[in-house]
Amino acid sequence: MDQSNSFLVLFLNPVAKYLEDDSVSEILINGHERVYIERAGRLEETDARFVSEPALRAAAANIAKSVGRILDEMHPRLDARLPDGSRVHAVIPPLSRIGTVIAIRKFKKDTLTIDKMQAYGSLDESMRRLIRALVLLHKNVIVSGATSSGKTSVLNALSSFIPEGERVLVIEDATELQLQQRHIVPFETRKADKNGQGEVTIRDLIHSALRLRPDRIVIGEIRGGEALDLLQALNTGHAGSMSTIHANTPLDCLRRIETCALLSGIDIPLTALRAQVASAIDAVVHTARLSDGSRKVVSIAEVLPLENGEYRVRELTAWKTDAIAPDGKVSGHFEQINTPSFAEQAKIAGIPL
Repeated sequence: MDQSNSFLVLFLNPVAKYLEDDSVSEILINGHERVYIERAGRLEETDARFVSEPALRAAAANIAKSVGRILDEMHPRLDARLPDGSRVHAVIPPLSRIGTVIAIRKFKKDTLTIDKMQAYGSLDESMRRLIRALVLLHKNVIVSGATSSGKTSVLNALSSFIPEGERVLVIEDATELQLQQRHIVPFETRKADKNGQGEVTIRDLIHSALRLRPDRIVIGEIRGGEALDLLQALNTGHAGSMSTIHANTPLDCLRRIETCALLSGIDIPLTALRAQVASAIDAVVHTARLSDGSRKVVSIAEVLPLENGEYRVRELTAWKTDAIAPDGKVSGHFEQINTPSFAEQAKIAGIPL
């Protein structure tokens, strides 16, 4: 057992075997008597049990204490990153009506490369070439998708095409990205202490990043007002940057960025904001987890100029489902739909599409 696993097992012994099982990606504890795991994209109920609710509550409080956080009546929610990179979120009663609830998303030690994604059928060769062209042509790309659809893994794969020699500044709430380039400068946000002081947000780190001579800025996830700071950075010469966001479709991705930017507290006319979004984002890579648990890049779309003040996207390539077998297995194919508007630019640069 490695040190990071022993750290968790110390407090969560009833689920120790799942913490040590690399095939398990997530552990969901719904009170002391019910534990689920996610394996291969599917949820399974287990026979794991905690002795009592007070025992589970104490385990959660100890995890919080070990990473310098507090979990009690005054602080009933915990959001923490463990030493091995795994993420833990916990909610205690009375907010949770079924007892202490804990979700552990395990850190993947094995980086998902673009080659592995292609081998798993998450994308095909045409998508791979298109993604490579987007990165090499310094297009600004957002990876969108639902929770647990593989956005971070896809962002990792995208970043693998960033040429050596470029200075990449990475900003995350909790370190998950595993960029392989030599010139990486990683930053991580910091939550406020028990006195409400010392917080450092993604917005703060974007401001610092812009003064540290980045060739590209990679943000783990857009969640709030930092979207406006990112848009302004992308519209002022920091091309080739990328991030992720929760969204249901490529078009919805642009609307979500708009909504997040409105949370910045800065008064900006909606028409001007939409123009910034459409100008700053060049393409959206959309991911999804299908009904059989498989994760795929289901769409790559380029962002077009506004039309009558409304967003427009043009799908370049997409996944088409052909059939769903009785056992739930999904079969289908990737389809090229439109020629990219930057095809000539790629040709001149010698980048095959």
